[in-house]
Amino acid sequence: MTDDARPAAASTSSVPGPALSSAKRLPELTRAAMWWTAIVIAVLTAGAVTVLWWPATAGLTGADLVKARLDALKIGLSIGVGSGGVVALYLAWRRQHSTEADLDNRERALAHQQDVAATTQAHQELVAADARADATERRITELYLKAVEQLGSDKAPVRLGGLYALERLGQDNETQRQTIVNVFCAYLRMPYDLPSEKDREDGASAEQRELYRERLQEREVRLTAQRLLKDHLDPARGIAYWGELDLDLTGAQLIDFTLAQARIGSSDFRQATFTGDAGFAEVTFTGDAGFAEVTFTGDAGFAEVTFTGDADFVDATFTGDAWFVDATFTGDTWFSGATFTGDAWFNVVTFARGAWFGGVTFTSGAWFTVVTFTGTAGFSAATFAGDAWFLGATFTGVAEFINATFTSVAEFSGATFTGDVRSAGAMLDTKPFRPESVSDDSDDLGQPG
Repeated sequence: MTDDARPAAASTSSVPGPALSSAKRLPELTRAAMWWTAIVIAVLTAGAVTVLWWPATAGLTGADLVKARLDALKIGLSIGVGSGGVVALYLAWRRQHSTEADLDNRERALAHQQDVAATTQAHQELVAADARADATERRITELYLKAVEQLGSDKAPVRLGGLYALERLGQDNETQRQTIVNVFCAYLRMPYDLPSEKDREDGASAEQRELYRERLQEREVRLTAQRLLKDHLDPARGIAYWGELDLDLTGAQLIDFTLAQARIGSSDFRQATFTGDAGFAEVTFTGDAGFAEVTFTGDAGFAEVTFTGDADFVDATFTGDAWFVDATFTGDTWFSGATFTGDAWFNVVTFARGAWFGGVTFTSGAWFTVVTFTGTAGFSAATFAGDAWFLGATFTGVAEFINATFTSVAEFSGATFTGDVRSAGAMLDTKPFRPESVSDDSDDLGQPG
């Protein structure tokens, strides 16, 4: 017996049999019983006739005797016929009772057969559904393994085919999307060197030219993986949006990377290198966002971005301009030890909790115009080599500028300090500096108080 047959048999055998009929069948009426009934009726009839024929007519003569004996005969016969009628009624009742019992048993047997059939059908449907699910899972596994195997090919077109096969698998199977995004991220985390122009210049060896070609092809594969991530993390894509999935791009080499308008879960970009411009405009991070030790070789665009969780930019390097205009930081924010080589734009930014810029180096201009610091604003040991603009900034919590250095202009016109200001050791062009001492109508805005 097969595995499928065994459960079916077990299921069928477990169904209870039909219940006994409430109209039980009467004992069978034997031939002897019928003969005995006839004899009893005949004896009763004869006895009645005899009693009425002789004792009841004693002393009568003539017409009275004849009439009395005729009456006795009629009465006796009536008793016999009546008894026969009673027996006939009894037999009719037995026949009706038997018919009803048979009908009831047939109905119960039919109901039992229907129950068995329904149970069997339900079991068969369950087995069929399990078989379909198993077949689907096997198919998904086979497609997944084949696509991953393609990603390991030494031929770029085959690797591209693997990426698109995984994309199609994720589009058709929602439960596989996070796994497929993990594969895309893992591929981008693999070591990669950008193609070098010197490898294709005149005088380059055949081996160098081949290396340049391979790296150029691999660049296209990686750009495709990045584009697929963006396409399926953008809610504007409708049914192509895969949801708030997590990203792990730790140490990845990313080229002209963009996730503009995406909505994602937790993300980890620690130690990643963004070659070219990086675009995160209007992105919503619903989980924590990790950018510690990240290197941005071009401009970093975070305009109108929303960080729902914590944002970690500790020791990040911004080689180009950094745009955080209209950004919202809901959780704690760390830029400690970060380096801004280009301009840093934090205009109209809201820090709902603590914002730490301790030890940050601003080589060029730093704009914190109309910024709201709800929690601690920590700029201790920060270096502002260019102009520092805090026009209209609001410091609701503690404002820390301990040992901060302002080499150029420090503009705090219209700034509001509701909490404590700690600026011990802060210097503006070799002079002590306290930002809260600057007034809106001061002629020497940003000068020491």
